[in-house]
Amino acid sequence: MIQITPHMRILVAVEPADFRKGIDGLALLCRTELSSDPFEGTLFLFRNRRRTAIKALIYDGQGFWLCHKRLSSGRFRHWPSGGSEHAQRLEVAEVQLLLSGGDPAAAGTTVQPWRPLKAAV
Repeated sequence: MIQITPHMRILVAVEPADFRKGIDGLALLCRTELSSDPFEGTLFLFRNRRRTAIKALIYDGQGFWLCHKRLSSGRFRHWPSGGSEHAQRLEVAEVQLLLSGGDPAAAGTTVQPWRPLKAAV
């Protein structure tokens, strides 16, 4: 089962991906274009050229999960842009907005990034 938790590292590919690629092709894209190891547990998000679908790739310690969401109508209007960067890091609240078709940049989320709690001494 996949759970998107606040302590996860989430990378969104800025440029569209070839959606004919499966797990191996997207894992290679993670290494070459996004400069990240797909075996580290990072959640990677990709979109197609027409902005009608998203693929999520994550390694859970035993194997890869590949999830595909295709809209029945409309498009994902908002997608992070990175300028010269190939990937942009997002927080969980921003990803939830993105997956529901919203704009994380315009929402002005004030959610603090996850951080470990220190034990009282």
